[in-house]
Formats: sequence, C-alpha cells, structure tokens
Amino acid sequence: MALQFGSTLRNNRASQLQASVGTSGTLVFYSGSLPVNCAAANPTGVIATITLPSTFLTSSNGVTTLAGTWSTTASAAGTAACWRIFDGSAVCHMQGNVTSDIILNNPVIALGQQVTVTAFTFTDGNS
Repeated sequence: MALQFGSTLRNNRASQLQASVGTSGTLVFYSGSLPVNCAAANPTGVIATITLPSTFLTSSNGVTTLAGTWSTTASAAGTAACWRIFDGSAVCHMQGNVTSDIILNNPVIALGQQVTVTAFTFTDGNS
C-alpha cells in the first residue's frame, strides 16, 4: 500500500518552503537552461529578480499557491526559461521551468518591462 498523508501534514510539508526561504526571499528569472538541481551553479542570463512578499505562499489541502503580488521591473531583455527561489542568504530552495511550473504575464521580456507572476501552484504528493 502506498503512503497516504492527511491534509494537515500535506499543508505543513508544502508550507516548509515558506519557512525555509523566510521573509526575505527572492525569485530570479533566467534566460539560461534549468540546472540539474538547486546545488548546481546558477543559470546564465538574469532577466528579473522579484523580492517576494514576507508571506509569499498559502497552502490548503496540500496545494500551495502564490500569496501577495510577485512583480518587478525587468533588469535585462530575453526569454525567461527558468527560475529559482532563494532565501536571504542566496541559498536556492526551489527551481523550475517558466510556463510549466510558473506562469508569467509574458515570458518574452523587454528591458524595463513589468514582470508579474500570474500563477504558481505545486501539490504535495501522496494525497
């Protein structure tokens, strides 16, 4: 039989990202390829860096979504390919692809363009 977790545990597991990143996290978008894992070097081509709200996630029934507004002005032009979420000490805690893991208002970014995350959702397993 496969493991099954209750809603409280699933929410707590998903909320651990918020706790690990803390209140001074950043979300960085890159034009380079997604690294193998968070321990690998950062991708090339920083396009935009969003300072995340102090509470940037909310969880319910094991599903975690964005809380607050995730937005900034682009620091470079390019097509956003991947992203990473860092804590205040620049430790990567999560990464993924643009369009499949995080949705932007427009992944083809011009210098000075407003970059806004319109959707971010992940579901804790074993539900």
